[in-house]
Amino acid sequence: MAKKKAKQLLIVDGYNIIGAWPDLRALKDQDRMDDARDLLISKLADYQSFSGIKVMIVFDAYTVPGIGRQMNDYQVEIYYTAQKETADEKIEKLVSQFYEKNRQIYVATSDYTSQRVIFGQGALRKSARELLLDIESAGKEIKQQVDKTREDRFSKRISLDEEIAKIFEKWRRE
Repeated sequence: MAKKKAKQLLIVDGYNIIGAWPDLRALKDQDRMDDARDLLISKLADYQSFSGIKVMIVFDAYTVPGIGRQMNDYQVEIYYTAQKETADEKIEKLVSQFYEKNRQIYVATSDYTSQRVIFGQGALRKSARELLLDIESAGKEIKQQVDKTREDRFSKRISLDEEIAKIFEKWRRE
């Protein structure tokens, strides 16, 4: 019996991506980091639902004492690092923890040092720009599917011969 292929995994360096994506960076620059974080989580949750790729997001809480927790929002796993633990260190641990022979792990970061370690553990890098393009593409596909569903729903009307349509219209007006 062939072993089932494990689900693909995307681990995202949250603050690195917030600093790289223009809409999120703009929120951060306006001192709206909570909004930037929430928007990133929401976009990645939609991406996970559409793509089927399991998403984990790591936020660096290096200088915040006693954080080090895990949450599940929108079915996306969110990790806040422990005190004196960097996001890169947490990501390396997650790659090591979830590595399986037939699972592809991607790490979304633009941090060069982290990338080298990640490659050594068998994960592939996805730049912030690549991830943004993937998410935008998924968004377009979702919109197309919604539009097509709407179109299909309204096109299920019975097509009538022009003469019969005129008769029905006459009856309707009487």
